Amino acid sequence: MFESCEELSRELDEVERELADPGIHADQARARKFGRRYAQLRPVVAAYRQWLALRDDHQAAVELAEMGDSVFAAEARTLAEREAAAADRLQELLLPRDPMDDKDVIVEIKAGEGGEESALFAGDLLRMYMRYAERRGWSSEIIDAVESDLGGYKDASIAVKAKGVPEPGEAPFARLKFEGGVHRVQRVPVTESQGRIHTSAAGVLVLPEAEDVDVTIDSNDLRIDVYRSSGPGGQSVNTTDSAVRITHLPTGVVVSCQNEKSQLQNKESALRILRARILAIAEEQAAQEASDARRSQVRTVDRSERIRTYNFPENRINDHRVGFKAHNLDQVLDGDIDAIVDACTAADRESRLTSES
Repeated sequence: MFESCEELSRELDEVERELADPGIHADQARARKFGRRYAQLRPVVAAYRQWLALRDDHQAAVELAEMGDSVFAAEARTLAEREAAAADRLQELLLPRDPMDDKDVIVEIKAGEGGEESALFAGDLLRMYMRYAERRGWSSEIIDAVESDLGGYKDASIAVKAKGVPEPGEAPFARLKFEGGVHRVQRVPVTESQGRIHTSAAGVLVLPEAEDVDVTIDSNDLRIDVYRSSGPGGQSVNTTDSAVRITHLPTGVVVSCQNEKSQLQNKESALRILRARILAIAEEQAAQEASDARRSQVRTVDRSERIRTYNFPENRINDHRVGFKAHNLDQVLDGDIDAIVDACTAADRESRLTSES
């Protein structure tokens, strides 16, 4: 049982030796690679060693109980329960993991049905994710945004980055990947004069941020167009050709950025988003070609799926996928979304445990 853990234990020892070598930090990419692998292996090996210790203690208690010692008989029963719990925890840690779970993310938010009200709601979602990042000690930055006339966002992209090497399941993509889909809001819009409740929606797309080693883009495959920024306010809006549109010819993916005053900065932001989108496409294609078990690990976004409702009159939040309901919408919009994330993560984990059994 758990024979593969011996190999993982030896690998952890090797990774620790590599990280102890001061020379490794001269190559930051290599240091990050080993740091991430260490973060992946450490909890698994720790759980394995704990299970081994409990197994050995249980066996020893059973042997002593067989000699007629009632004290050890009771101890054996307690240790059997602890050993079983440790085995369940280890089995959970050994489940196949989404290979993107260790990544930072780019979150794209687009206004949908509802005009200006949808754009205002998109702005609420943008602030919610940025507050969530702040709560978890991550950094976030708006890398592109198109504002609406009333201060909302027609379209916005934010990059969310962890600091250091997170524990497995605690990186931005692992925590935010289930946010992708259509978010619906029910409230009285600021544009409504009769006090009627309206329903509108915004789409969210969560992409693992690609590193240079993840995606190689040939410059010959890009068509780059520049144009004048549009939207309310800003000295550079409608005055300079600072906005950039990049088309990746092989895939047809188009990315536009106009948030920065500099054409070069907008180009770099667009390339960042482009790499993330191409990585997501590659992952989706790999999932389609792989087994059912592999497909279950790669999450893609279906914008037609309405995943959540934000009901302002009742201060209520509903996640329709897992049946989550709470009446703390004000706190959720302030970034307190861990309970929802945990519910989605638990449902996914249960599904994977069922498919593995």
